[in-house]
Amino acid sequence: MKKGWLCSDILGYRLKTLKINYMAKESMKAREVKRARLTEKYAAKRARLKAEGDYVGLSRLPRNSNPNRMHNRCKITGRTRGYMRQFGISRITFREMAAFGLIPGIKKASW
Repeated sequence: MKKGWLCSDILGYRLKTLKINYMAKESMKAREVKRARLTEKYAAKRARLKAEGDYVGLSRLPRNSNPNRMHNRCKITGRTRGYMRQFGISRITFREMAAFGLIPGIKKASW
C-alpha cells in the first residue's frame, strides 16, 4: 500500500459512523508537530556536528531536535501505540475501518 492512502473520497460519510474511542490530547499532537519542526531545523547542524565528532556541541542542541524522540501517530486518532506503518493508522482504527469496508483490499478473515 502507498503511504498516504487515506483521502477524503475514500473515507466519505462512513468514517463518521466509526466508533472512535481513543483520541490523543491536542497538546500531545502539538508536541509532536513541534518535535518535527525542531528536527527539520537542526538536521543540517546535527549532521555537521556528528561528522566532526563534536559531542559537546551535540549535547547543547535542544533535546527535541533529535529524530529519535519522534513518535509515529495514527492519522485519525493520534494514538501512538499499536501503530501500523503500512497504513499509517493504529490497530484499533484499522480494525474498525476494515470492518466497515473502508480499506480497499482488506476484509475480515473467515474459515
